[in-house]
Amino acid sequence: MGRTSDARRKILDAAESLIGRRGYSALGVAEICKAAGVPKGSFYYFFESKEALALAVIDEHWDAERQDWERILSDDTPPLEQLRRLFEATEAELRAGQISCGTVSGCLFGNLTLELSNQTELIRGRLQEIFDAQAEMVEAVITRARERGEVSVADTQQAARSVVAQLEGQVMFAKLYNDTTNLGVLWSNCLALLGATAPLPASAAAAR
Repeated sequence: MGRTSDARRKILDAAESLIGRRGYSALGVAEICKAAGVPKGSFYYFFESKEALALAVIDEHWDAERQDWERILSDDTPPLEQLRRLFEATEAELRAGQISCGTVSGCLFGNLTLELSNQTELIRGRLQEIFDAQAEMVEAVITRARERGEVSVADTQQAARSVVAQLEGQVMFAKLYNDTTNLGVLWSNCLALLGATAPLPASAAAAR
């Protein structure tokens, strides 16, 4: 059983790395298995298709990312501070990836949305669920900020979707230009988008 579980883990890790660097469509099962160091038969023991593997990669990536978002957005710090730290964590992760492999890999979900949203309904639907979940988490933060009189938005749901879209768009540009320097404007842009009436948190002001 240990060897079987290890093979599945290797396939998932190899697939996530390859999809992140090269995309989904250009990959073949044989290449994934070679990178994972497992026989091709092991692939079909765990996954009925490459699409099924992609869905498993998406789910695993979101499980990890959701835990990070929940940790950042659910502590006792003020809501705008939570949102700022979410942006900082995204920026730090992209920069670490660039240092590690030489390029900005972008967001797995955003990359797959651009590549596959018109090709496979199952993947498109799963990505919709993830972005909806992200927007719901951000909306809860914006709602708390509005209750404190720190932001001025008429529709918290649409404001949250705009914040997620802005974050995703800046990450896409960072990938396109292989440059993370412009990610620093995310926070000030977010404050403007939300009509923030409260002053910047001290830590954010010092960083500007």
